[in-house]
Amino acid sequence: MAKDGQAYYKDSRIKQMRAFCEVVRSGSVTQAAQKLFISQPSVTLQIQALERELNVTLFERRGPVLKLTPDGESLYALAEPLVKGVDGLQENFAALHGRLESGELNIGAGESTILYVLPEAVRRFVASYPGIHTKLHNVTGRDGLKMLRADEIDFAVGSMLEVPDDIIYEPVAMFDPVLIVPLDHPLAAYDEVTLEAVSQYGMILPPRHLSTWNIVKYVFQQHNLTFKVTLEAGGWEVIKKYVELGMGISIVTAICLTGSEKLKCIPLKEYFPQRGYGLVLRKGKFLSPQARRFVELLHEVYGTAPST
Repeated sequence: MAKDGQAYYKDSRIKQMRAFCEVVRSGSVTQAAQKLFISQPSVTLQIQALERELNVTLFERRGPVLKLTPDGESLYALAEPLVKGVDGLQENFAALHGRLESGELNIGAGESTILYVLPEAVRRFVASYPGIHTKLHNVTGRDGLKMLRADEIDFAVGSMLEVPDDIIYEPVAMFDPVLIVPLDHPLAAYDEVTLEAVSQYGMILPPRHLSTWNIVKYVFQQHNLTFKVTLEAGGWEVIKKYVELGMGISIVTAICLTGSEKLKCIPLKEYFPQRGYGLVLRKGKFLSPQARRFVELLHEVYGTAPST
């Protein structure tokens, strides 16, 4: 009976910690209950039981808003990897024996990254591990970070200028900046151009909340120049098409150029830094075996080595 009671206690503690971690990730008892497929009162009771047993308060409750107390933050740091380890035990055991036969991999990335940076790594991964359900979530910027913090994706791949304190950014590949102009554009007659010459013409850029806009803004400011934007459009394919139609010029990353475009491409390395694309991870995130394998493949594709 003592052994049965001890086993029950351990099982209850795991359920309590799982409920606690899911509430932290979701930011809501209701959403946590939905993800755990249990009732909302059950989640609440498990959190309350954990608080009683540890004699602490885990959340500050201000109406519908839940905020971790210092004790709650300490417990989450301890509990989150434990819960991940227990939930991923079967997959981790299989990975130790070289088997990745099932599971799920969720990657967040913008359209351009999905089109140009990830295809070869995704092709190799899917071919090698057909039993793993791989999802590419088309998200960028704040939306991608939100999914990362909520553990809705394993990691993101993209370009970052400013890295938040709770995020790790690991560069994987670097590409040169290029000016693209229509074939009949005045600048198409030149193989080199000055930034001042570029500033005379309207540009097509991705939305201003994305990193490309900030890079362009910073470089022009450093040279005491201004720039004009005639059109905001998301995705390099869209931008290339509208430049071909003569609606403006643009500054893109060389990886998006296939050579089949009806455009004149002019290097801008003298003015703009190389553009890096890399892994975006949440600090403390437990990477599943399938996620770790994909990261390895991505580095293999670009001939780089993981930083850790």
